[in-house]
Amino acid sequence: MNLFFSKKPKNIRGQISITGSKSESNRLLVLNALFAHPIELFNSSQSADTLVLKQALSTSEEVIDVHHAGTAMRFLTAYFAIQEGRKVILTGSDRMKQRPIGILVAALRQLGAEIHYLEKEGFPPLAIHGKKLPQNQVKVSAEISSQYITALLLIGAKLPHGLTIELTGKITSLPYLMMTVDLLRKVGIVVAQQGNIFQVHPTSFLPSQSHTVESDWSSASYYYGLAAVADSAQLTLDSFQAESLQGDAALVEIYAQHFGVQSAFNHDQLTLYKSLDFQPENSTISIDLNATPDIAQTLAVSCALLKKKCHFTGLATLRIKETDRLLALQNELKKIGAIAEITADSLAIVSFEEMTEKPVIATYQDHRMAMSFAPAALYTDLEIIHPEVVEKSYPTFWEDFSGLTFV
Repeated sequence: MNLFFSKKPKNIRGQISITGSKSESNRLLVLNALFAHPIELFNSSQSADTLVLKQALSTSEEVIDVHHAGTAMRFLTAYFAIQEGRKVILTGSDRMKQRPIGILVAALRQLGAEIHYLEKEGFPPLAIHGKKLPQNQVKVSAEISSQYITALLLIGAKLPHGLTIELTGKITSLPYLMMTVDLLRKVGIVVAQQGNIFQVHPTSFLPSQSHTVESDWSSASYYYGLAAVADSAQLTLDSFQAESLQGDAALVEIYAQHFGVQSAFNHDQLTLYKSLDFQPENSTISIDLNATPDIAQTLAVSCALLKKKCHFTGLATLRIKETDRLLALQNELKKIGAIAEITADSLAIVSFEEMTEKPVIATYQDHRMAMSFAPAALYTDLEIIHPEVVEKSYPTFWEDFSGLTFV
């Protein structure tokens, strides 16, 4: 069932509780499973992706279907590769079968893993026969997805001789990679780094500990988008820290500099304010989003609604997400009056036209397409197709959005 919004007033107030970071939760869940559950988790993500991963880590079934959960596919490929004597078939949705995993499989095979493609070479589904991996050094391209590298880092300490990874090329989504390193160190695993070489020391034991997951900055991005296009805003979000492991905390600086949205931290609360006297520095917003590609859709919609030209680069990974996000953005931005040009790794909004009819936003089985376009409801009546896709990362988004005060 589609979701309909009548045009809303542009003064916004509200307080929202966002559950824990999907990225942090998923990494900690894998580590917990690898080391016999020494970590007590609080504020874990309630996203569908995390629930799928949690179920897969606890099941004894041979066939494991991760549906659309790309993170689960990558992390579980590495996880099951070292489960000695365990045989699994790892599969997913039709779209998942179009998302490449060859770089990770090749790296695991270098370490001695037994993994076979069941359909198309380089893509799921996979047949994995878990075994002890005898090798401890691997060279991996860092230009496609940081999740491949994270999947390897997470299992590194469980290999007999640890793991040394040499990365080649420019690292994509570096903050997500460093989040992994920081979490490994925080739970008690020794990780050394020298340039593009990471060395994970072996260990068979982690001490009992508790970990409170910070709320998800990617989910917070949609409220930055709302504040940016509002006339005035005061939105309080739980639970966020000024010093975050999450790369998408770059929102604080980006939205302050380009949209006049200010961030105030008080203990574990983050409040967003709209600066009424804000004057942008440049007529065109140019940002390299290589480190934070997940906020590209939110930023693009902010620019479109405010009629700001923009040029975003570093977006090659968006082609292999839940959908081709660059093409999807180009299609849907036109519906709210923004003409975009795209390349293999960039998006630019180059001109604007008047909206002649109510936008009906297609979501392409992509949670971020749905949520990033929600602020358009401040400018026009709006219809969202398949709004339920938000379950992947932020199941209560529409309830939280509708619960805000618009005056």
